[in-house]
Amino acid sequence: MDVYNGTTVTHFILIGLSDLPEVRYPLFVAFAIIYQVTLVGNGSILLAIGTETKLHTPMYYFLANLSLLDMFCPSTNVPKMLHNLLTEDHSISFVGCALQLYFLVALAGTEVFLLAVMAYDRYVAICFPLRYSVIITKARCAQLVSGTWAAGFLNSTIHTVSTFSLSFCRSNLVNQYYCDIPPVVALSCSSTYMAEMLVLVVAGFSGSISFLTTLISYIYIISTILKIQSAEGKHKAFSTCTSHLLVVCLFYGTAIFTYIRPSSSRHSPARDRLISMLYGVITPMLNPVIYSLRNTEVKKALRRAVCGRVCSL
Repeated sequence: MDVYNGTTVTHFILIGLSDLPEVRYPLFVAFAIIYQVTLVGNGSILLAIGTETKLHTPMYYFLANLSLLDMFCPSTNVPKMLHNLLTEDHSISFVGCALQLYFLVALAGTEVFLLAVMAYDRYVAICFPLRYSVIITKARCAQLVSGTWAAGFLNSTIHTVSTFSLSFCRSNLVNQYYCDIPPVVALSCSSTYMAEMLVLVVAGFSGSISFLTTLISYIYIISTILKIQSAEGKHKAFSTCTSHLLVVCLFYGTAIFTYIRPSSSRHSPARDRLISMLYGVITPMLNPVIYSLRNTEVKKALRRAVCGRVCSL
């Protein structure tokens, strides 16, 4: 129900797919399975990297952090979404909404920065192979990873504080299945100029820098690979970065389709929310599939880890 003018909002109602009740139960089953596959898949990547000493390198250290993010990010909203699909209670407290938005923005932002760092790592490995161990040391690797997490959470702190410093006294119906900045800001009855400008400037600047870092790194990578004379050398060089390139294309492609695609009157709000759901759960599920299928070392480590567990039983 709405909270009308003059009343301070103490909780929000997540609309989700409440206007499509006929698909609630099929979606619950589908998203529950996808969520479990996401946790198992990324957990398997972490197990393989943790148990295989050959994978204790910067490239796989970055991959382990990506798997952590792909486990944490859907965990901020999928359990609540599954609960909402099963029950009639779609409410979330004011504090709960703020926490959900904070961790979601922090983890998504960290992943953007981490993908840029992973692109830089592949750039150094392919363009300067003889200097790789000097440039990407264990200390530098730890600094880059801790920097991405710090930047992601700092970015989220700015947006969360600016968003929930607004006054909410009109409606408490969040036009989404989770608390995100645009649908929450849209409910404010005070000026949203500062919050919107922060999103435009801070998120736009940091996102653009990360995207350009990734793009420029791959321009240099592809240019260097094309200069390699032997076909075997080209294939080996491409194989070290193909998985990451696919993950980058998947991440930015789905993000652009979800947030930047032009609105159309032909698309119902429920359809847009369904697309957001798919973006939130499909991408983290596919990342470990891409790395396990495209990376021979990860596949071998997974087999050894699984066989070791089975044999020890």
